[in-house]
Amino acid sequence: MHYLYLLLAIVGELIGSSLLKASEGFSKLYPSVGVIVAFTFSFFFLSLSLKTIPLNTAYALWSGLGIIATTIISVLIWKKKINGASILGIFLILAGVVILNLFGPGHGEVASKEASALEEK
Repeated sequence: MHYLYLLLAIVGELIGSSLLKASEGFSKLYPSVGVIVAFTFSFFFLSLSLKTIPLNTAYALWSGLGIIATTIISVLIWKKKINGASILGIFLILAGVVILNLFGPGHGEVASKEASALEEK
């Protein structure tokens, strides 16, 4: 369930980032209000996900997947160009997120806490 909250937080961040571009420096009312609503939504669900997902893992996923998806949105919707250096940077971010999720701190602690909780039952 908490990964669903994290997914909702990422979606909120994507909507907020896209509306940030559309707000044109907060000069357009509706996109500006949308930015505030979307980021409030995003931070609310990010905070819920942090009840069980370690902060480093949640933030790496939230920001890493947000960067990747925001780049895709900027290419598809805003017609921005992307170059090889950008693609390499995005790949390195994705690799970092994967490495952190597989081997980063917090995984051993969570797994051992869950195992202890199961043993107590």
